[in-house]
Amino acid sequence: MSTDTQLHRIYHPSDFSEASQVAFAHAIKFALLSGAHFHVHHVFDPHEKLSWSEFPGVRELLSQWGLITKESAREEIGRLGLKIQKVLSENKDPLDAVLRFLEKHRPDLIVLAAHQHHGVMRWLKKEMAAPLARHSHVMTLFIPHGCDGFVSMVDGSLFVRRVLVPVDRSPSPQKAVDTAGQFIRQLGVRDVEFITIHVGADGDGPSVRFPTEDPTAAWRSVTVKGHVTDSIVHAARNLDVDLVVMTTSGRHGFLDALRGSTTEQVLRDTNCPLLAVPE
Repeated sequence: MSTDTQLHRIYHPSDFSEASQVAFAHAIKFALLSGAHFHVHHVFDPHEKLSWSEFPGVRELLSQWGLITKESAREEIGRLGLKIQKVLSENKDPLDAVLRFLEKHRPDLIVLAAHQHHGVMRWLKKEMAAPLARHSHVMTLFIPHGCDGFVSMVDGSLFVRRVLVPVDRSPSPQKAVDTAGQFIRQLGVRDVEFITIHVGADGDGPSVRFPTEDPTAAWRSVTVKGHVTDSIVHAARNLDVDLVVMTTSGRHGFLDALRGSTTEQVLRDTNCPLLAVPE
C-alpha cells in the first residue's frame, strides 16, 4: 500500500442529517478497516441549543452491524481498534471552523455528505463541499444526498463492483489510476472493474500503467467525445458505477471543471460517491 492513500486520520464534518448518517457509516467502516483515528465534528451557532446525545450513535451502528451488543461496555469499542473522538465547535462560520480543524489535525481523508446545507440542524447555510475541497488539499469522499453509497447501513458490508476514473494529461492521470486501485485494495474489496475514461479524440488519451497488485481487478479504458462534465456523468450513469475517482489541481487541467458547483451537479446527477484526490 502506498503511503499516498494510507489512512491514519479520518475526518467527518456532520450536520446530523440523514445524508450525514450515511457518510458517517462510511467513515466508521474506513476507520475500522484502517485503524485510523476518527474525528466526527459538528459546528454550531452560539445561539443553538445542542447536546452530545445528538451525535451519530457509534454503539447503535456497531451493534446493528453485529460487532458488539447494545449492552457492550465502552471498552468493547476500543477492542475493535476504533479510535473515535466527537468534537463540538461554536462558530457562526462553519467553513472557517472546519478549515481551522483541518489545519490543526491534518487528516488523510475527509468523508462528508455533499448536500449538507439541507441538514436537520441547518448549521451549513451555504454550499460548503466545493470550497472545502479547494482549500483543504485533502483526499475527500463526497456522499451525495439520497445516495446509499457502498457501505451498507444494515450490516456494514462493502459493495463495490465498478469504479470510474476520469483521466487526461493533466492533472496526473497516473495519480488517479494508482489512487483508485490503492483505495479499493485498502478496503479489501475484490473482483472490481476499473474503467478509465478520457473525453477527447481517439488516440489523444494519456498513457497510464494499470496496477497489478490485485490479480482479481480488471482494468479497461474508454474514450468519448463531448462536453467533459456531461460525458463523465453520462458514463457514470450508463456504466452503473459505484464510485468515481478523480484528481484535481489548481486552475490547470480539464478535471478542474468538475470543481465548485459542477461537482455538486456531477454528484447529484450520478447519485454516486466521488473521491476527489488533490494532485
